Amino acid sequence: MINLIRIALIIFLLSGCTSAHSQSMPYKAWALGFSAPAYMEVWIETADVVDIQNHVYPRAMSGVASMIKPPNNTGDPRGWPKRGAIGSGKRVTGADLPQQIYVRWQSLVEPQTYLMVVKIPESTRELMRKSEKTVCSSGESITGYRNSIGIRLVPGGIAKVWVGGSCMTPIEVATVKAVIDPRGPYEGKSGGHHRPLSEVSKAYVEKFGVPYDSWK
Repeated sequence: MINLIRIALIIFLLSGCTSAHSQSMPYKAWALGFSAPAYMEVWIETADVVDIQNHVYPRAMSGVASMIKPPNNTGDPRGWPKRGAIGSGKRVTGADLPQQIYVRWQSLVEPQTYLMVVKIPESTRELMRKSEKTVCSSGESITGYRNSIGIRLVPGGIAKVWVGGSCMTPIEVATVKAVIDPRGPYEGKSGGHHRPLSEVSKAYVEKFGVPYDSWK
């Protein structure tokens, strides 16, 4: 698996830089977001995108995945959400719809560094191109698109992927098992040191542990 991911990285590099091109989607840009369960802090080192025209968008997303940290251990990180969250992220401006998304992240409660390649099949891209009438919570009726990809990262290196859009019910499209990056955090450039865990999350983990079984 680690070799397959390395091969994917080489393909990214050989594909070259982004350039202007016609897009196959009916909107200007799609969004990429990440989330994590309560207290299960994640730092995304990089999320690189290759679109269906083989253009590469390095670091399309990096930084903190969205997560809640209620005080006094009142949050519950167990299990997958009934409604997939798109999470925090940004628009992948200039890109066509995705072919693959390469992600390397730190799971701070373990701590561990993971990497994976999320392959986006044509069936998912069709969902992203399809317009759909829906009703927002305000009562407004709109015609929209599922123009966002949300990835939820949990300890143990498991990820679930949804596509969603404004006022639309997210649709789960994939579950991916990552591999441990043997180089460690920051590709081995930090002396094995991960980013620090917050005191709120540390207190939860020290009392309750990490609920690995809830994400199987």
